[in-house]
Amino acid sequence: MARGMLGMVSVVVAAVMLTGCATTISGQAKPAARDRDKIIVFNPCRGDLTDDALRSAGLDPASMHITTDAPTGVASWRICNWRPIDVRQHGSAKLVVGLFSTSYTLYELRKKEGATVLRETKVNRRQGLVSKELSDPQSCYVSFDAEQGMFEVNASWLSDEGTRIGEACEIAQHFAEALEPHLPK
Repeated sequence: MARGMLGMVSVVVAAVMLTGCATTISGQAKPAARDRDKIIVFNPCRGDLTDDALRSAGLDPASMHITTDAPTGVASWRICNWRPIDVRQHGSAKLVVGLFSTSYTLYELRKKEGATVLRETKVNRRQGLVSKELSDPQSCYVSFDAEQGMFEVNASWLSDEGTRIGEACEIAQHFAEALEPHLPK
């Protein structure tokens, strides 16, 4: 049941992310045009992110769930989720941490319909944003700059059952900082 719910949550999140970032805002300066048809984003699902890196960040490599992952070549999104190694640290509710690798940018996230940017942040030395999706107010995203576009780390509970320890944005920030050294600039 939990695995099915994880899949459902992941598909919904991916669908929202895929449709929302294409919003165009007129009258505002935009960064230089980027050709997404030529950008091959980092793949956290197929070995670009090692098991040792995941463990050092506090995530269980064996719990990986792939949301979207084109096997090769150009892709706007590659998304995988993991459970924390120490699941008790966050209560008895089932927490999942997602890593979104994308060619979309922080600029586009700021303009995205369906997302609310809560504040600016730093993820180690990288500029970032903390945001929530209107369709999923229980989870939180910490997004940060990358040459390919950005990375996003999401913290989300799979259900309302059980106790929750910690706030989703703080948890996402923690895992973003732990994963960032293992991700390309």
